[in-house]
Amino acid sequence: MTAKVSIVVPAFNNAEHIEATMRSIIAQSFTDLEIIVADHGSTDATVARLQQFLADPRVTLLQTEAGGGAARNWNRVTDAATAPLLKLVCGDDLLYPDIVARQVGAFDDGVVLVASGRDIIDARAKPVFRNRGINGLAGRHRGGFAVRRTVRDGLNSFGEPACVMIRRSVLQSVGGWAHDEQYLIDEATYVKVLFEGDFVGIPVALAAFRLSAEQWSVRLGRDQASQATAFHRALLARRPDVVSRSDVRIGNLRARVNAVSRRAVYALLGQRMTGVTG
Repeated sequence: MTAKVSIVVPAFNNAEHIEATMRSIIAQSFTDLEIIVADHGSTDATVARLQQFLADPRVTLLQTEAGGGAARNWNRVTDAATAPLLKLVCGDDLLYPDIVARQVGAFDDGVVLVASGRDIIDARAKPVFRNRGINGLAGRHRGGFAVRRTVRDGLNSFGEPACVMIRRSVLQSVGGWAHDEQYLIDEATYVKVLFEGDFVGIPVALAAFRLSAEQWSVRLGRDQASQATAFHRALLARRPDVVSRSDVRIGNLRARVNAVSRRAVYALLGQRMTGVTG
């Protein structure tokens, strides 16, 4: 019989954290799961450390051919899923024990995407920020309203994939994970999905997103802000019935401010981690 929820894990060089990620998935209070991991040609010990989890009959390990960036592996592992509800968890993030149960319980007719808050942690799983996300979107909202809100916020108001559960048939119908948004693959996909139905926000931290050293780069922060502003303008061109010029103006300003704030946080975090490892 088909499981109720597919948890899919696109893994790539996650040897340091993949075991903690997998244990957090297997420990879910909601157990009607299929768990599919796709390794994208890791050159570290990721695949070796995944072997122990194959003893759980719910776990399947796939291989994804090299190239194509994150979108290739995200779509590869998603295409293998069979359950009606889908949660993608990157290979270094953590789920708290009740996230799947809480999010499954929030789905109703017309709901296509459910998101919760999350904690942001460092490489040692120490909290950097607690209960971030949702940004006033608690409860049920029309998808277009949620899209407009994330544009005006100038950031991804829904959170990283570990915070989100999607109706899989809708994700398939809109073409899967976005291919053209290097830094916005998650947000751009959520927006496509939310044009098809309603959103539910759970204003409680039910997952943890792990910051990595790659995010400390000033250039990366600039590139993220630039892609966000271009994305907002493209949304205005495609859906002026949902997003206004004022929304884009406000959102683009906030995206640039958010990029500066993120760089400051990442710089402090980088110093903290350098102090630990140096």
